[in-house]
Amino acid sequence: MAEDYLQTRLDFLQKVQNPDGGWGYFPGKKSWLEPTTYAMLALHGQAPARGRLGRAWAAIRSWQAADGGWRPGPAVEDSSWGTALAVTLHCVLGAVDEPFHRGVRWLCQTRGQEGTWWKRVVNRLQPTVVAHDASLQGWPWMPANSSWVEPTAHSLLALKKAMQVLKAGPEFPQARERIDMAEKMMLDRQCADGGWNYGNRLVQDVKLPSYPETTAVALLGLQGNAKLDLRRSLEWARAMWGRSNSPLAKAWLSICLRNYGQTLPPGDAGPPGDDIQLAALEALGAPGGNFALLRAEVHS
Repeated sequence: MAEDYLQTRLDFLQKVQNPDGGWGYFPGKKSWLEPTTYAMLALHGQAPARGRLGRAWAAIRSWQAADGGWRPGPAVEDSSWGTALAVTLHCVLGAVDEPFHRGVRWLCQTRGQEGTWWKRVVNRLQPTVVAHDASLQGWPWMPANSSWVEPTAHSLLALKKAMQVLKAGPEFPQARERIDMAEKMMLDRQCADGGWNYGNRLVQDVKLPSYPETTAVALLGLQGNAKLDLRRSLEWARAMWGRSNSPLAKAWLSICLRNYGQTLPPGDAGPPGDDIQLAALEALGAPGGNFALLRAEVHS
């Protein structure tokens, strides 16, 4: 039953929370920002988990770096793409405060390095190696690296949610500019089949295939723009949902497709495995789950 599928995952997440308030990728492992964020989103609104969520929120707040970004965990010094997850979580919780604004500014100022002048020169000299417009900068996994589809999609979603609460102020026009460019970058890197690969659509004149989880995350990032025709991509995603044997792909596709209004049957009611992030994503994408927390509102 759908209720059993969701509840077993929520119970598992509460059981395996670390003493520091966070979650690791597996039980008993060190806490990291990514599984902690998804566990918090999955448990959001669950009254029995209120105290656990408070401890998790305190942990995440303590992982903000001096530059305004978020470290991927307490043992790492540098900020990373996970800043997008922290900004999204601030929007969900209504925490529009100075740490939130610092995180938004970090996202607005961070760009993929393929847009630097020397990278553009290399692309012009070797145009068939990687066929994409290097002037369109998304987000890297770590600063001073090139853009990739997944961190760009997560950052797009975070800034789109942030735009709903910023309304005005110094970050608003910069966020608007970054959203516009990143959407163009995502469309420029769309594969021939309508989905998305990790970073490129064509290498050495070879068309690269799409991956289901990457396509799902890309579509979540592209939500809200009424001018985009994403029907072919959504058809591809729905077909992959029916064919994929990957639990991770199935979970991301469920979150994506439900946010686009599609009805899906519940998943297997069996218990979750020991992958904490997967259990959180499965809970988010389940019927009755909190998938709508990863929805972006329509913008012009």
